[in-house]
Amino acid sequence: MKKQTQTLIVVMAIALLLPARAACQGMPVYDNTNFISLVKSLVESAKQTANLVKTVNFLKAQKENIEKVNSVIQDLKAVREIGRNNQRLISVMQNDLRDILDSPYIEPDEVTRVTESFDAVVENSLSTMDFIDEILSSDHLKMSDAERAEVLKQKELESQEMVNDVRLKTRRYQEIISFRKMQDRINNRETAF
Repeated sequence: MKKQTQTLIVVMAIALLLPARAACQGMPVYDNTNFISLVKSLVESAKQTANLVKTVNFLKAQKENIEKVNSVIQDLKAVREIGRNNQRLISVMQNDLRDILDSPYIEPDEVTRVTESFDAVVENSLSTMDFIDEILSSDHLKMSDAERAEVLKQKELESQEMVNDVRLKTRRYQEIISFRKMQDRINNRETAF
């Protein structure tokens, strides 16, 4: 029984002490330093969020600038290629066309046809260059960069087609000259019978 009494006393003491301690905490405790550090961390988080928003806006603006620069670079590449194609046309006109027109195997009435044929290509090339100048230098066409790039790409393809057309015409006239030269040799050969 002594053990039971001791156990009962210990249980009663614990029961009395626990509710007494809980009853003493009826008034909440306010920790000033904890509240200040919480406010400071919230202010820091707000600053970091504002900086992140600024960074996102800056990156969006830079992306748009890069797209604009990319569009300009594509425009420049197309214009450069058109310029190269026109240079090829001029080279063909200066060298190959002169050889064709000076050939004794081209008849006088063919000279005008050949000249007119190549003049049409040159006129088309010059009008293309004027149109490109108009697109790139004036704002009255009110084109976006994408539309401008599309038009320049189309003009680049047309320019490439002109170069191919001139090459085909040149090759055709050179083959005509070659055929007539061979025909002249055959017709004027000496027979040794």
